[in-house]
Amino acid sequence: MSYSELFKDHIANPRNAGELSDANAVAEETNPVCGDRLRLSLRIDNGKIEAARFLAYGCAPTLACGSVLTEIIEGISVDDANKLTRKQIVDALGGLSPQKQHAAALAIETLQRALQSFHSNRKIINN
Repeated sequence: MSYSELFKDHIANPRNAGELSDANAVAEETNPVCGDRLRLSLRIDNGKIEAARFLAYGCAPTLACGSVLTEIIEGISVDDANKLTRKQIVDALGGLSPQKQHAAALAIETLQRALQSFHSNRKIINN
């Protein structure tokens, strides 16, 4: 399977790469099989993801999935972000071969971990 033009565009022009200095939710996950890593920084306010940035280390699909993930989640509610699926990431990139869908799974796992860290931090602050 060849990569879509949308996938190639995310590789050539990654969206939202970097870190947020004022992030209130951060997570980094690693794929234990291939070693790819994805770091996600979020700024969440009033139940909405106001900003998202990523850093990716590994294969091109991991970079593309991090890029498209940030595009999808910026501006949506935390509740909607929690419902995001691997298939939605794959579809947003115009498809990925079955062998490369681990990158979309890594993106979703990292998002879920970041949202968990946000909720954990809020519980500590509110206690």
